[in-house]
Amino acid sequence: MSENFSPKYAELFRVFLKIGLLSFGGPAAQIALMHKMLVDEKKWLSETQYLNALSFCMFLPGPEAMQLATYSGWRLKGVAGGLIGGLLFVLPGAIIMLALAIIYAFWGEITIIDALFLGVKATVLIIVIEALLRVSKRALNGKIYWAIALASFVGIFFLAIPYPLIVLAAAVLGLFIKSNPNIKTQPGTPATPSTLATIKQIIIWLVIWWLPILMVQIFFDIAILTQISDFFSKLAVVTFGGAYAVLAYMGQDVVDKFNWLTAGEMMDGLGLAETTPGPLILVTEFVGFLAAYKDGGIWLGIAAALLTLWVTFIPCFLWIFVGAPYIDWISNQPRLKTALSAITAAVVGVILNLSIWFGLHILFATVKVQKYSLLTLYVPDFSTLDYRVIMLAAVSAILLLKFHTNIIITLVISALLGVVAVQCQAG
Repeated sequence: MSENFSPKYAELFRVFLKIGLLSFGGPAAQIALMHKMLVDEKKWLSETQYLNALSFCMFLPGPEAMQLATYSGWRLKGVAGGLIGGLLFVLPGAIIMLALAIIYAFWGEITIIDALFLGVKATVLIIVIEALLRVSKRALNGKIYWAIALASFVGIFFLAIPYPLIVLAAAVLGLFIKSNPNIKTQPGTPATPSTLATIKQIIIWLVIWWLPILMVQIFFDIAILTQISDFFSKLAVVTFGGAYAVLAYMGQDVVDKFNWLTAGEMMDGLGLAETTPGPLILVTEFVGFLAAYKDGGIWLGIAAALLTLWVTFIPCFLWIFVGAPYIDWISNQPRLKTALSAITAAVVGVILNLSIWFGLHILFATVKVQKYSLLTLYVPDFSTLDYRVIMLAAVSAILLLKFHTNIIITLVISALLGVVAVQCQAG
């Protein structure tokens, strides 16, 4: 596809709405889905553009998949495209999550959702594996990058090293790697981004981020809303390492420090977030809603959910619209290019980590975390292996890999088969 190609807004809207509706399974699956649709099918982004952007987004605080969607839209249609990409990635799942949170608050567990998404998860597992193979094949150009990817995987999966440290180590190592001729750069020399334009974007998005928060605090003075806005704004800034890092940081404070939710309610919220489209970090919306619902009822809960969404995702637009103009420039500087390639290799290791984590939790009902000094092991209880998932994943693999069936059709078939499987087991 031509470097100057720009899709029409209507088509951009349709594609990103489709991505938003189909983005199940957490960051690894969402990255895989966007790669399939934007790089492989539409060819709107080149492999190099996509991987450079992914490396950059993994380096930022907050949900990397949403930031990648925002960047992709920005790359195609500027700020308006970035808003389309980012908002459509979040809003479908946010609407569904709010509806499920309301149902949960009134009626408790939602059994039909678990049945429907049993098949969806199985399909997502195949999508993740396919994308991991494609990305690793194209990103790991040379033995040193294979070594970085392996070290990244071992570091995060077995040693529980914080992801930002892994990225930083890969970047520093990349500065000293001799430039690899197999790694493609963008044609031409990108202009140095304007400092004035950067400052302007920072000011605009800081005002957009904080003005509504200040207005809520001044005009309503409701303690729970102030606590929620302050806590989740802080969360958006300090939680590097993607959605799972955010969840680890958030869970303890929500349950133990603020006493907003019980541990069981927190796990139920995470379960809903994992089985609905959109970023996994939408669990923050569930937390905000339930905390305020307990404090003041349904309408305060809805207000808190909207406020939580605002302070969770608006900072992502700030990071991307400020940083996006620098990605091509960075990727065309010889030393910075190898640093970015090293980060990309580390990201492959992280995606492998997320894929295995996701697969374990889909295939087994019980997965224990055991620590032996510095070593962390995920040990599944093999007696809890769900054979239904294996069969559904096999069906999905045949439909997607052999017959190249449309993703939506495959997801629908798998979801319906999941319901049948649950009903057969119950009967």
